[in-house]
Amino acid sequence: MTQEITETTGTGPEPVEPAGAARETLEDYTLRFAPRSYRRWSTGVVAVSALGGIAYLADFAIGANIGISYGTTNALWGILVFAVVIFATGFPLAYYAARYNLDLDLITRGSGFGYYGSVVTNVIFATFTFIFFALEGSIMAQGLQLGLGLPLWLGYALSTLIIFPLVVYGMSLLSKLQLWTTPLWLVLMVAPFVYLLVSHPDSVATFFAYQGEDGNGAPSLGAVMLAAGVCLSLIAQIAEQIDYLRFMPPRTPENRRRWWTAMVLAGPGWVLFGAVKQVVGLFLAVYIIANVTGGAAVANQPVHQFLEIYRDIMPPWAAMTLAVVLVVISQIKINVTNAYSGSLAWTNSFTRVTRRYPGRLVFLGVNLAIALVLMEANMFDFLNTILGFYANCGMSWVVVVASDIAINKYLLKLSPKEPEFRRGMLYAVNPVGFGSMIVSAGVSIVAFFGGLGAAVQPFSPLVAIGLALVLPPVIAVATRGRYYLRRTDDGIELPMYDEHGNPSGETLHCHVCRQDFERPDVAACHTHDAYVCSLCLSTDRVGDHVLPATDPVRPRS
Repeated sequence: MTQEITETTGTGPEPVEPAGAARETLEDYTLRFAPRSYRRWSTGVVAVSALGGIAYLADFAIGANIGISYGTTNALWGILVFAVVIFATGFPLAYYAARYNLDLDLITRGSGFGYYGSVVTNVIFATFTFIFFALEGSIMAQGLQLGLGLPLWLGYALSTLIIFPLVVYGMSLLSKLQLWTTPLWLVLMVAPFVYLLVSHPDSVATFFAYQGEDGNGAPSLGAVMLAAGVCLSLIAQIAEQIDYLRFMPPRTPENRRRWWTAMVLAGPGWVLFGAVKQVVGLFLAVYIIANVTGGAAVANQPVHQFLEIYRDIMPPWAAMTLAVVLVVISQIKINVTNAYSGSLAWTNSFTRVTRRYPGRLVFLGVNLAIALVLMEANMFDFLNTILGFYANCGMSWVVVVASDIAINKYLLKLSPKEPEFRRGMLYAVNPVGFGSMIVSAGVSIVAFFGGLGAAVQPFSPLVAIGLALVLPPVIAVATRGRYYLRRTDDGIELPMYDEHGNPSGETLHCHVCRQDFERPDVAACHTHDAYVCSLCLSTDRVGDHVLPATDPVRPRS
């Protein structure tokens, strides 16, 4: 149950935020612009923290699964398609997040979806987080069963419960966790692959010759696209990268090169590491199938992939120990990010729809509970189907936003170049992004299930990408961009950006929650000669503070 702040001192309206909302969101900036006063990390620390979030072992399982299903050649081409699409679509999103210090939900609002229209994309992203939390949790449970003899159901529960206390404290703790664990994780992951290349060079030829479990892995465009479709389920990973990138320091002439390098590597560049892990996962799977008795049954399970290679290098007890340690570290590194990002997504949606802020921790529990149910349902056995279906929704969302930023903002200039996310400044729903995503996802899902014919079925990813890329500029031109901004003046005369184009660090006082916020996070109050922050606008249940569509109010500075 939410609890309201009560007025104790001073004059003015009764605050509309739930108790503790201002304090809690000042730690992780739920629903908020990330102010420069909080962004004290260097570009390198932000990049390493963001890349720590891709330590998941799911890539190894995905690479193994598509290779076993479609053969090495088709899998490699599918991974290449995946990498190109992810990098091209992730670049404008990552740049926008790092430049303007917003998460992907806030970006989505002003990039074609509208204030309430982006709620559906939050649900898509939250779904991504609990699907991959469940996948990583399943891998950890497999490791605990193999190494410690724990039954899977108990391993699922432990892999879920261990994450909760780590995510409670938000980004400060998460950045430290990622930095401390990354070196050990890199050594444990890279060593087996290097060992095989050096000691078993013949495994390379075996890898390229592998035709899949049915021996029907001849090169095929349909098989390539089916493999790419499974990989492209990871397209929403850019949103988790952005949850770190929004804390990038301001870009200045002095740090310009470091800023761009960190943004590219930690933003769209995550896919380069992800693609390598998928290839390595398939490589290890093929080696196990060819050289380990009964290996085909476990070749797609990362814990077995690493255990079998470690056994060639060291005593069995040490091999088992390192395999379990790798699995546990990997699962914790990615699932703290899955849990954190999922809790933000659910909180954003709930707060906007109900105008109540229940606290991020409530939805942290919800996200973990859903993931646990998926694990207990043994989702690992139908992984390809789940990921292939989800990819259509994820691709539609991300490509639509990328299209709006790259084409509508920078080429056609029909969408406002600077981001906008505050209530009152945006229309409730913008048909440019919202309509494009619904059509793109709907048609591609129909294609995925064969509704457009067997010939089109393998190409549902191309259907999703093509429609999501083309529809936003078409609809923007048709509507002349009129549904982006409800008003262009937020009633504040102070400039929004500094001399380098970074969001201003000037602070203003919110008269509702009585906290100070930086310029991009506040607007003028409609009914008072004062300012109000974005979260108080979101939780204003009667709309007293929300600026109207016309006649901007200008309070005194």
